[in-house]
Amino acid sequence: MKTKKNRRSLSFPRFGCLRTKSHENGGVDMEVQFQGERNNPTHLVIMVNGIIGSAQNWRFAAKQLLKKYPENVIVHCSERNSSTLTFDGVDVMGDRLAEEVKHVISCHPSVQKISFVGHSLGGLVARYAIARLYEQDLTQETSQTNGDCGTDHLGDKDLCPEGQLKGKIAGLEPMNFITFASPHLGSLWHKQVPLFRGSRALEKFAARISWLLGRTGKHLFLTDGKDGKPPLLLRMVNDCEDLKFISALGSFRRRVAYANARFDHIVGWSTSSLRRRNELPKIKHLPRSDRYPHVINVEPAKTATLDEIPTEAKINGDEKINMEEEMIRGLTKLSWERVDVYFKGSRQRILAHSTIQVKSYWVNSDGADVVQHMIDNFLL
Repeated sequence: MKTKKNRRSLSFPRFGCLRTKSHENGGVDMEVQFQGERNNPTHLVIMVNGIIGSAQNWRFAAKQLLKKYPENVIVHCSERNSSTLTFDGVDVMGDRLAEEVKHVISCHPSVQKISFVGHSLGGLVARYAIARLYEQDLTQETSQTNGDCGTDHLGDKDLCPEGQLKGKIAGLEPMNFITFASPHLGSLWHKQVPLFRGSRALEKFAARISWLLGRTGKHLFLTDGKDGKPPLLLRMVNDCEDLKFISALGSFRRRVAYANARFDHIVGWSTSSLRRRNELPKIKHLPRSDRYPHVINVEPAKTATLDEIPTEAKINGDEKINMEEEMIRGLTKLSWERVDVYFKGSRQRILAHSTIQVKSYWVNSDGADVVQHMIDNFLL
């Protein structure tokens, strides 16, 4: 027993102890405390679960992050949007997460920086929440994108050049915005849900019964647009009058998208990596590393230029807007690091959607190297 206790203590430098605290209004704080000292972590990391998930889904990753940065980081695993509450819609969940973050910050006055890590639907919820929490730095000269969200702002609008988007998230300095297998482009058409195997009939049927997942299903399948208002996910690629979605996202020092290249039956490679299908790399040409055996490709941050972006679909008469293209164009005006993950040869590959975040170590342990890759590249 004594040997086991020593090993547990040695896992953190200077014999710090892992402290876990639950909040009355939801969520779990995890930090390392040192005997005889008051720990004042400066970096708050918010971890957000996916659909029908809970704070426990990020427990492994949170522990590994604290093991790497025991003195600097406090991790909050969100609980306000768990279980069936994840059916309430991206906007409602985003509002709840924003309020939860404010409460956590009030409990930890030492924090100065903030990062978000979201799995699956949690990545979309985090994108909405940061728009609620965004505060423009009025001391900096910045450009603003305004107007009705129902119109296209991806043309010759004066969106502030990247690197000059100054702002705070809930009063803190934004650092890392990281998503794991998140459906940034929604789940409609074009094999975005691999389980349907590209069948238009199944995709169309799924869109019709998306209401089974509540408002969240309508948001994911882009069927929530009404009264001349575009679907929520399409609105979230522009700055609106009341919510600065792109300015908030652009205020982070890094944006990273981890994506399953294969075996994820819920979220496709294209939607989770923010690429067009013809931009996806060829898997057979991608090498593997010994340290991160399941990470097969790391694409450095790159901002798309207008010259590289295909002409958008025209909206004339009965022609439908290419919503997927609009979302890609809007989101890739900011630079993204893309990390492609491939669980070939793993017995856990059929659970790739959960394995990529190590939802449960006993079932999804093969994703530990992916979590470690995220931690090793984390901007402190």
